[in-house]
Amino acid sequence: MYVTGRLPLLVAVGVVPVVLLGSAGADPWLVAAGWIGLCAATTAIDTVLAASPRGIEVSRTIPARARRDEPVLTEAVLRNTGRRRLRGRMRDAWQPTAGGPYARAPIDVPAGESRRVPVPLHPRRRGELVSEFVVVRSVGPLGIAGRQRVIPARGALRVLPPFASRRHLPSRLARLRELDGSTSVQIRGRGTEFDSLREYVRGDDVRSIDWRATARAGTTMLRTWRPERDRHIVIVVDTGRTSATRVGDGVRLDASMEATLLLSALAARAGDHVHLVMVDRVVRARVSGVDGNALVPALVDAMASVEPQLIDTDWASVTALVRRLAVRPALVVLLTAQDDPAASRAFLAALPTLTERSRVLVGTTNDEEPAAAGPARDADDAYRQAAVLRARADAALVADAVSRAGAIALSADAESLPPRVADHYLALKLSGLL
Repeated sequence: MYVTGRLPLLVAVGVVPVVLLGSAGADPWLVAAGWIGLCAATTAIDTVLAASPRGIEVSRTIPARARRDEPVLTEAVLRNTGRRRLRGRMRDAWQPTAGGPYARAPIDVPAGESRRVPVPLHPRRRGELVSEFVVVRSVGPLGIAGRQRVIPARGALRVLPPFASRRHLPSRLARLRELDGSTSVQIRGRGTEFDSLREYVRGDDVRSIDWRATARAGTTMLRTWRPERDRHIVIVVDTGRTSATRVGDGVRLDASMEATLLLSALAARAGDHVHLVMVDRVVRARVSGVDGNALVPALVDAMASVEPQLIDTDWASVTALVRRLAVRPALVVLLTAQDDPAASRAFLAALPTLTERSRVLVGTTNDEEPAAAGPARDADDAYRQAAVLRARADAALVADAVSRAGAIALSADAESLPPRVADHYLALKLSGLL
């Protein structure tokens, strides 16, 4: 049973008879008690006349997947198996991060019929969002009170990463087509594949002249090259405690996911193989052996439920795992947060093991906070400036150590890191180093 806002109004109306009858000589306390009794009786009668929600069966229509920060429409299907028409309201029990409507939806379900109640969601968190039940309220004919029932009806929605960095993909694909497409690039050196022969034009690299073809054709012929395909890219996403640091509007792990998706989509178009490992002390997600158009869907599905873990990453086991995946020279992309010299000792100790066999790129997301110019305004401003400068100096020390270990260190804010990682991949393709 429940009561609506009409009951307090009905009780308040009792002030009128109490005042009128009290002025006529009646006992006001007796009049008030009689009015309250009348209100209680009216409430009980309205509750009894309300249709029973026990006759309601609930099923759901929910998409299997949705992207974070994008609206998605779900439906609750109410079937009235009772013999009376049910009027009232319904509320779905999604958690707050699902972004469901706050207000209860009005329902009117005739006996023996079904009605669909739309429940729009706007998920704000990745992973599995669950609603375990639906609350149905049946209101009486007077609208004073009614019956309420919690109906078990489990619904689940898997929320995937948003892949906001896909807006950078068309421009990078255009550059990739320039490398390997209708306009073959004339480059020569280790890590390239022969593409075709064409006539020499002024400005071409004379080192690419094919003298045998020139002798056969009677004119100077040039070899064209294209970047190699079938290369392997191993992406390691650190899910340890540093991945929980706030950067921009999210955490470091979200920015690492964006960089992974953009690089993977680009590499799949280039014909390369991508292996993903999300790890701290335990492998939280792994994707390997998936190529082509199926790669990005497999990645976002594996990433959906991964959250930062408040533990240190075991870089020795990460190195052993990467060596098993990179059975031949590959590009290893480590997306982590190495900006403190003391906390980076284990990472830096493991790095040379990877660089001796593969090209290694270390991508770090930072929160670009500009240091204020000029003297500090107060003590708090002085401490903030000192903290910013100290953080930058520590990050520079780690980046220098990464470079001495034979890897490339990239540091950018959450918006800039994905395209910078993709640009580095294209630069390796262009130079024939991948």
